[in-house]
Amino acid sequence: MKSLNRREFMKGTVGAAASLAAFSQRKVCGANEKVVIGVMGLGGRGTYLAESFALRPDAEIAYLCDADTRRFARAREAVEEAQNRRPKLVQDFRTVLEDRDVDVLVNATPDHWHGLGTIMACQAGKDVYVEKPMAHNIREGRKMIEAARKYKRVVQVGMQSRSAPYTKKAKEYIQSGKMGEIYLVRVFNMMQHRRQGDSPNQPVPEGFDYDMWCGPAPKIPYNPSRRWLNQWEFSCGPIPGDAVHQLDCARYLMDDMPYPQTVCHAGGVNALKDGRETPDTQFATFEYGSLTLILESALWTPYMKKTPGDIRDSDRFPNFPFSSTKVEICGAKGFMQYSRHGGGWQAFDANSELVHSEYGRQADKEHKDNFIDCIRTRKRPNADVEVGHQSVLLCHLANISYRVGNRQLEFDPKTETFTNNDQANQYLGRTYREPWVLPDEV
Repeated sequence: MKSLNRREFMKGTVGAAASLAAFSQRKVCGANEKVVIGVMGLGGRGTYLAESFALRPDAEIAYLCDADTRRFARAREAVEEAQNRRPKLVQDFRTVLEDRDVDVLVNATPDHWHGLGTIMACQAGKDVYVEKPMAHNIREGRKMIEAARKYKRVVQVGMQSRSAPYTKKAKEYIQSGKMGEIYLVRVFNMMQHRRQGDSPNQPVPEGFDYDMWCGPAPKIPYNPSRRWLNQWEFSCGPIPGDAVHQLDCARYLMDDMPYPQTVCHAGGVNALKDGRETPDTQFATFEYGSLTLILESALWTPYMKKTPGDIRDSDRFPNFPFSSTKVEICGAKGFMQYSRHGGGWQAFDANSELVHSEYGRQADKEHKDNFIDCIRTRKRPNADVEVGHQSVLLCHLANISYRVGNRQLEFDPKTETFTNNDQANQYLGRTYREPWVLPDEV
C-alpha cells in the first residue's frame, strides 16, 4: 500500500484549503485568553479529561468528538455543567481540525488512532494532549515527534506522574548518591482483568460510524464482546496500556535513560485464554550496560491491587508488597519503593532501615497546568512527545520480542531497528487502510 505525501494526506483528510489556512494563521494564546479545546474520544478517560479541562478557568471545551454518538450524552452533560456552555458534538475529528479557533486537540482514542490523530492535529496547527500509550507502534512514535517539531507544536503525553512533586523528590534522592550505584530497576504491573466475552458478530449499532472508528486499522466484523485492548490491530495490549506509566516513572527516576541495548520477553497468553491476541503475562528484561530493567506483569493476580484513591491523595502509603503498580530501585547501598499516581515512596539503607519517605499526591492538575503553561510559553512540556516515544518504545520492544518467539533482540538506537532479527523489523510499523495512511513526510 503506497504512502501519501503530506499534501495528498491533508487533501484527503482535513482538506488542503483548511489546512493551509491553519498553517498560516496559528493563534497564539494570550495570558488571559482561554485555551479552546476539542476532545477526540469519549470513553471513560476522554470524558474525564473533557470535564476536568472544562472545569478550568483558563480552558473551554468547544467540541466533543466520538465516532459513536451513544457516548455524546454523558460527556456533553458533564462538560456543560462544568463550563455552563454547550460544546459542539461531531463524529469526524477533522471538523475540529478545520476550526481555526480551536487551539488544542485532546486525543483520548484507542491506541490505533493516537499516531495519525496527533500528526494531523500538528499539521493543522493544533497543540495536542495525547493519552498513553503514545503510539501504536515505533514508526508512528517517530513520525509524531517529526510532526511536533516540524510544526512547532506542544505535545503532552498523559503520563502525569512526571508532574508530581513527590516524583521529583524521589529522583533527587536517587541522584544524591545515598543509594549508591543503581544496578537493577523492577517495574510491576500485576493485577486481575476480566475475561472478554464470546458472542457472534453483530450489525453495527445505529449512530456508530464504525468505519471511522477502525480508521487506519482493518475493518473487521463488529463484535461488542471483543475488547480492542486485546487485539494487535487496535492496541499495544492491556499490560502496556497501564505499565507504560511505571516504565515512564522508572525512566524519569533514572534520569531518563535512553534506549536499551537488548530486550528479551518471557510469557504469553497463559491464563486468560479467551481469544485475545496480546499477552496476559509479560516478563521483559531490558539491558542498559551495567543497569538492568525488569518488567513484571500479569493480568490474573487478584492479590495484587492498585493503590486505592483515598490513599493516593493522603499521608499514607500503599501496601507495597501487594502493590500492583510499583517501581523498585535497587542500589548498592540502598533500596527504594515508589508508587505511581500518588502513594509516595520510601527509601531504605543497607540494613533495611527506613531512612527517608515522602507521601504522594496525584498530579492530574499539575500535568494540565504544565500543558497550558507550555501552550502560552511554547516550551516543551514535562511529558513531551519524545519522552512519550522513549517510554512506550519499551512496551513495543517487549511485544516484538514476544511476537518473534520470546527471542532476545538487539536494538540500534540510531535507526530504531533490530540488528539481529529481520522478522522483528516487520513489527516496527503496521499496514494502513486508506485513506488513513501514515505519510512518509509529515
